[in-house]
Amino acid sequence: MANVTVIGAQWGDEGKGKIVDWLASRADAVVRFQGGHNAGHTLVVGDQVYKLSLLPSGIVTGTLSIIGNGVVLDPWALKSEVAKLESQGVSITPENFALADNCALILPLHRDLDGLRETAAGSGKIGTTGRGIGPAYEDKVGRRAIRVCDLSHLDKMDPQLDRLCAHHDALRAGFGEPPVDRAALVAELKEIADFVLQFAQPVWKRLKKVRKAGARILFEGAQGVLLDVDHGTYPFVTSSNTVSGTAASGSGLGPNSTGFVLGIVKAYTTRVGSGPFPTELDDEAGQRLGERGHEFGTVTGRQRRCGWFDAVLVRQSCAISGVTGIALTKVDVLDGFDKVKICTGYRLRGKIMDYFPAHSADQAEVEPIYEEMDGWHETTAGARSWADLPANAIKYIQRVQELIETPVALVSTSPQREDTILVRDPFLD
Repeated sequence: MANVTVIGAQWGDEGKGKIVDWLASRADAVVRFQGGHNAGHTLVVGDQVYKLSLLPSGIVTGTLSIIGNGVVLDPWALKSEVAKLESQGVSITPENFALADNCALILPLHRDLDGLRETAAGSGKIGTTGRGIGPAYEDKVGRRAIRVCDLSHLDKMDPQLDRLCAHHDALRAGFGEPPVDRAALVAELKEIADFVLQFAQPVWKRLKKVRKAGARILFEGAQGVLLDVDHGTYPFVTSSNTVSGTAASGSGLGPNSTGFVLGIVKAYTTRVGSGPFPTELDDEAGQRLGERGHEFGTVTGRQRRCGWFDAVLVRQSCAISGVTGIALTKVDVLDGFDKVKICTGYRLRGKIMDYFPAHSADQAEVEPIYEEMDGWHETTAGARSWADLPANAIKYIQRVQELIETPVALVSTSPQREDTILVRDPFLD
């Protein structure tokens, strides 16, 4: 039986929460391996709706849930999310939740810097969530981060604080802000330390034990491949690597442990915030997709931009991330369209292209080349087998997998966990 790595193959918001929840009910451990609390996942289990942004999706089923070292952790956000889930009846203890002791922390000064930069950028904003994710990753690679393990040695932090504050005080001065209040920062860390440390451990060791026992591990990614800091639409990207390869480095298990790579793909395309979007629709069709798909961010509440399915981008994402099969979500949102379109290529200054160029100027100028297909007026909502789908919906799904050169493993037809058509079982691959 294989482990499974789940990633978003577009710009995030593909419906990973529902798919991960569906898989987590069959897994023995779920691991978040990158990102921060800017990753919104909505789970619908019966009549209960859970909104997660940091905790792995397996937590609601009692599955062992782990935050790996590749995540940047806001300890106050963690405490708030734990409290919210516990109020919904979810039990969270050191037995079913573990946190990597070498995780870098997101601090109040990171949130401050994120906001100051976006405000000062004006028209150059890249659309961050303002939660300090990027600045925290900067400090991590700059070797001045405070990590989870440091919370048990707060009396020995002066050298780290010297490095951290020397950097941030200079940045803050440039924005006309006062220096970091070191005493206040230490006091806040002391107050939160015991809560965080109860879950902290070398998770690589725990995962090694889980794997040795032959258990199924589900690696849960955040955002999407098109937001990867290397492979995404730079600079309109997140501050971590979102590709499947990060599952190994961000969890402490080797690359031979990550198993089947499942790319989550929405049946159309959406994006939050700034950046290029070749198939974006500013017409009635785009509005209809947004309304039917309830396209508002789980974390920010921002309205998502909507457009037709872009097979070029998804094919590129699948190749870069080594996707074994895709889970196609929100097919039901396309119900009722007379015609549906798929982008099969681009035209850039008269030249036909079969990939998305790296430079932002070229990305902004590409024009989509569309293939039009007949839509369907029957409903796909709640379908659990191919026989439940309209013939034209099946043709659409088949065309999608042809164009992206990757087979469909799952089809999701509603937010409900069981409304899923299983074509290929990732855990048995």
